[in-house]
Amino acid sequence: MTGVELRLPSVLADLAGGRRVVVLSPAPLTVAALLDHLDGELPGVVRRIRDETGVLRRFVNVYVDGDDVRHLAGLATPLHDGSLVQVLPSVAGG
Repeated sequence: MTGVELRLPSVLADLAGGRRVVVLSPAPLTVAALLDHLDGELPGVVRRIRDETGVLRRFVNVYVDGDDVRHLAGLATPLHDGSLVQVLPSVAGG
């Protein structure tokens, strides 16, 4: 694959025109750059991922190649050609 594959949960697919997978090529340099790029194309999706200050929303998890970006470099986590970025809502319960 060339570029970065972004997988969205079904709750965000409606805001992405029904798409659950978005491929960006060439690969953005960071998660922040990916979201900045998407903000022009899918602003409703990005508003559900980042708050008005630009940080990840509390109940949204973003993974790059299976690792939570909060345990990496956050939005500065680097991406490379072939990276898989997944957005998942947090699950809470008891």
